[in-house]
Order: sequence, then structure tokens, then C-alpha cells
Amino acid sequence: MKSKFYDKLATIYFYLVAVLIVLFLVALIGYILYQGRSELNLHFILTPPKFMEKGGGIAPQIFNSLLLLVITLIISVPIGIGAGLYMAEYARPGKITELIRLSTETLSSLPSIVVGLFGLLIFVNMLHWGYSLISGALALTVLNLPVMARVSEDSIRSVSASLKEASFALGSTKWQTIVRVLIPSALPGLITGIILTSGRIFGEAAALLYTAGMSTPPLNFNVLNPANPASPFYPFRAAETLAVYIWKVNSEGLAPDARQIADGSAAVLLIIVLLFNILARWLGNTLYKKMTGGK
Repeated sequence: MKSKFYDKLATIYFYLVAVLIVLFLVALIGYILYQGRSELNLHFILTPPKFMEKGGGIAPQIFNSLLLLVITLIISVPIGIGAGLYMAEYARPGKITELIRLSTETLSSLPSIVVGLFGLLIFVNMLHWGYSLISGALALTVLNLPVMARVSEDSIRSVSASLKEASFALGSTKWQTIVRVLIPSALPGLITGIILTSGRIFGEAAALLYTAGMSTPPLNFNVLNPANPASPFYPFRAAETLAVYIWKVNSEGLAPDARQIADGSAAVLLIIVLLFNILARWLGNTLYKKMTGGK
């Protein structure tokens, strides 16, 4: 009787915790959207900000955030998945493996402001890249690699050993097993890692203050060549992101409607993150079904 009572009590407790978390999340999202509701319009989204004037928008900041996301993922995802593959399939127990684990855990615990200062020293000053997209992307890569590597390793380790053994029994090589069995089977977990890193890219401000900068030049979309300094895709230009802009508006308060701009920017940033998560999850499920034959 006691065991059944404790089982029911634990079940009720976990259900309550789940409900409280969902309610808290809904309340937080609702509050942010409610506070920024007055600025959720196309004019605010599609126009550039105005210096010390009312009625500015956030178009360049949205573009910079999305472009920085793409560049960072292009750099960090292959390296992170490769690191996870190495730790799950190739690394042998020993001092070197323990040193790698210790290094990644230490890196993941670093405050983002420290990574930003590291990026300022290496990418901005030593390499003379200045405040730029590429400096910000590399700083965010340093932040995200430990998470991506750990999630990738756990996802690959969770794949059933019988699948690998069946692949080897059919004559597949190690690489063929990784590409055709392990990665497709671990894809849902890998997508989760990408979503986690993407959320941090969208919301990061401290590291980008010292690497990507707090300004952005006029964006001329008539020039699309990334090698042209006049192009919005030029990787060595300054790129103020939406999260950095929210911080700047709140801290400086130079615009007459600074509070409305900050609230509207936060609401837009939240919507972008939610839409990206939904799209990434849908795309991951679609790829997983195709790779596994629709099972």
C-alpha cells in the first residue's frame, strides 16, 4: 500500500512540476508579446533605426542576427558533430580523452563576457578583423562548441549497438556506418543541439559587444557579392544584432520611445526564436523520415 501511495504522490508531483513549467513559459512569452504588441508591425520590422528620433525600426538588426546565425552554424555544426563523433566512436579511455572532456567542460562554463574579451584580443585586435560578422561568429563558435559536441556525442552513443553491428555484418566500413546509420539515427538529437546553439546565438549580447560591434553600416542589397565591402554579406563589416540593440537601447535611452523600441525588439526576437525552433524541428523530422525510409 505504501509503495502505491508513494508512486501516486511522485506521479502527482512530476505532473505539477511539468504544469508549472509550462504555465511559467506561457506567462513569460505572453508578457513579452503583450509588452511589445504596439510595435509588432511591418513598419517597425522593415525600417532602419533612427538616431535620437521617434519611430525607428529594427530591419538591419534582424538581418544581422539571421546572417550571424547562418555563419556561426556553418562553422560550429560540422566541428561540433565531428567532435561528438570522435568522442563517441574513436576516442579510447585514457588521460588524453579525460583531458579533452575537462577542456570542453571548462570551456562551456566560461562566462560569455570572457569569451567576448578573448574574441576582442584575438579576432578583433591580433588578426585585425575589427568589429565584424566573422569575429562575432567565431566568438559564438567558441561558446557553442562544447554544447554541440556534448549533445552530438550523447545522441550518437544513444544509437542502438545492434544497428551498428548489423551494418558491419553487411560489409559496411566504419565511415559508411557513421554516414548511413549513426548520423541518420541520431538526427533528432543533433537537431536538438542545433536548436540549443541557435537560441544562444540569437540571444547572446555580451560576447558580441566586443566582437561584432554596436553599429551597422547602411545595407545596400544591390551589391550581393560577399567579397565587396559595400555588400551586406561582407563578413568583415560591423554587425549589431537584435540582442545587442536591445541592450544598447535600454542602457543609452537616447530615443524618445526607447522603452517601446526595446519591448518591440524583445517581442520580435522571441517570435523569431520560436519560428526557428518550429522550422528546425519540422525540417529535422522530415529529414529523419527520409533517411530512415519513413519509419
